[in-house]
Amino acid sequence: MPGTSDRITRWLSDAVAKAATTSSMPAAQAGGVAAPNLRALQEATRLTRAGRFTEAVETLQGAGGPASSVPWKMPPGSSLSAGGPFSGAGGPLSGGGFLSTATGGAGTPGAVADGRGTRGSFTGPAGTRSYRLVVPSSARNGRPGLLVMLHGGTQSADDFAAATGMDELAEREGFVVVYPEQSRQANAMGYWNWFEPRHQVREGGEPSLIAGIVRAVAAETGTDPDRTYVAGFSAGAAMAAVMGATHPDLVAGIGVHSGLPHGAARDVGSAFAAMRGGPSPVVANPCPTIVVHGDADRTVAASCAAGVVAAALQDGPRCTRQETAAPAADGRGWTQERWTGPDGRLRVESWTVHGSGHAWSGGRAGGSYTDPAGPDASRAMVEFFGLAE
Repeated sequence: MPGTSDRITRWLSDAVAKAATTSSMPAAQAGGVAAPNLRALQEATRLTRAGRFTEAVETLQGAGGPASSVPWKMPPGSSLSAGGPFSGAGGPLSGGGFLSTATGGAGTPGAVADGRGTRGSFTGPAGTRSYRLVVPSSARNGRPGLLVMLHGGTQSADDFAAATGMDELAEREGFVVVYPEQSRQANAMGYWNWFEPRHQVREGGEPSLIAGIVRAVAAETGTDPDRTYVAGFSAGAAMAAVMGATHPDLVAGIGVHSGLPHGAARDVGSAFAAMRGGPSPVVANPCPTIVVHGDADRTVAASCAAGVVAAALQDGPRCTRQETAAPAADGRGWTQERWTGPDGRLRVESWTVHGSGHAWSGGRAGGSYTDPAGPDASRAMVEFFGLAE
């Protein structure tokens, strides 16, 4: 996008100047939050000038104070989509800078063959999203389950499939798997816009498009409507939580890997704060939930996992908690917590992977954002959802 670097650089320069003013204020005047680290902002400016936008965003995430202490609003007409999980309306790296005006309500499954999977797309009032669909040979008969996999930022559907090994599990266990893909027009770095209010509701935004893909794939493949599950990583995990909260009639369970609970943020500033482990509201999300998070994650704080668990348990029956731990041997150590309801049904399962960062636990070596040394998150999710034979 011509001029993107210049415009983001100008924004960052303004942020440095404003942060310098903020840093001299008492905390009360600065909104009760410490000012960002000026050196981090200056380093982010340098990286932006070099065109290294993702690294600039990561530098801002690691600043000495939450980004909510900086005025993040951009001038009118300067909406940018340079990336980051907070690339939403009004943010410094705002999504929506590229217009998506597709309307209608049609799915076009199987449009382009892609190795094991096929490509399709769904168009609704909120726009168009493509997807990668895998229907294993073992799922041709009967009514298989459907697993929706939402990738993280900078990933594609193909990247996520390769990283998680979910195609192989689908073939082995006989369920259908679909990978919706974020439009680079909606977010140039491919993040789902989980933190924007218009993408946190049932009727509209990205949740409606993901639901549309589910319905189109179900109609094409004949999946069991009572066995549809949504899982994701990072921004995709946060959107999986949104789907569980907004579509309980469609989604029978969610998997949140290195993500955040539904309603954790309402804008760019609160997204930064939430990702750093700041307090956020707990919105009840009683959908059966499995959580996986590395306790060395410096992108999305490990404490966010507790928020996902709390949301899943809120407003539900009193559950019994059981804990199992395994020390590091050939791989990483882990702690598993399980909450079972009075009816004996497993409602929440949480895995803390010790020493793991922002990566898919047990993912394929060489894959995008993977930690092969961790327990197999893909297998754990498939078993939790009851998709394993």
